[in-house]
Amino acid sequence: MRRERIRALAPLEQPATREELRVRQLRARDLLRGDLDGAELEKHVEESVLATTLEKVLNWGRANAMFPATFGLACCAIEMMAIVSPRYDIARFGAEAMRASPRQADFLILSGRVSIKMAPVVRRLYDQMLEPKWVISMGACSSSGGMFANYAVVQGADKFMPVDIHVPGCPPRPEALLYGFNKLQRKILGNPDAGWRARYNAAGTEEWAHDETITDGGIEEYQRAREIARAAADA
Repeated sequence: MRRERIRALAPLEQPATREELRVRQLRARDLLRGDLDGAELEKHVEESVLATTLEKVLNWGRANAMFPATFGLACCAIEMMAIVSPRYDIARFGAEAMRASPRQADFLILSGRVSIKMAPVVRRLYDQMLEPKWVISMGACSSSGGMFANYAVVQGADKFMPVDIHVPGCPPRPEALLYGFNKLQRKILGNPDAGWRARYNAAGTEEWAHDETITDGGIEEYQRAREIARAAADA
């Protein structure tokens, strides 16, 4: 009888006191005994049961329990090291467990320039990582070559391996890397952020000529310009 009075006096919304918590415990015990039925059973199910799909649960686990490879290339690696410090604390997002072996990692941060000689090594590390795996290109050098526009540096890591997120900067601060990591998490969860062209309805503003817009006259003008530039360089 006492339990029934407590249940009537304290509706189960958000338990804030010890008495309300006790009511929830008694209600859960009634459910296990099979004493709950009708409206009480339906309300308990609505408050306690979450329906989802296996794929969403797996993606949630993957996004919040990532294992980055202990790997750095250049000066961006110093900024990358700071994300495990108390000031930034990537452990809040479940990615503080750096792995020393690519066979135990599923997340690679390319933190610095990638030289021509280093590219096959990075690709081998990527191939040895666990599936599914993700890559963040950190900084201008790994994303596009940066200031190293020469024959010794790869002009963008996406030339030889898949890259999920590009983080600009030279070097980007740890906050920028965390921001890119949060974007990667949303991508893994299946809710990727829209690119700026989609956000600002800027489709068609790309800075290269599309096949359908190239005319014979444009090709001839382009070839003449190349000949003039070549002649000026030879002179």
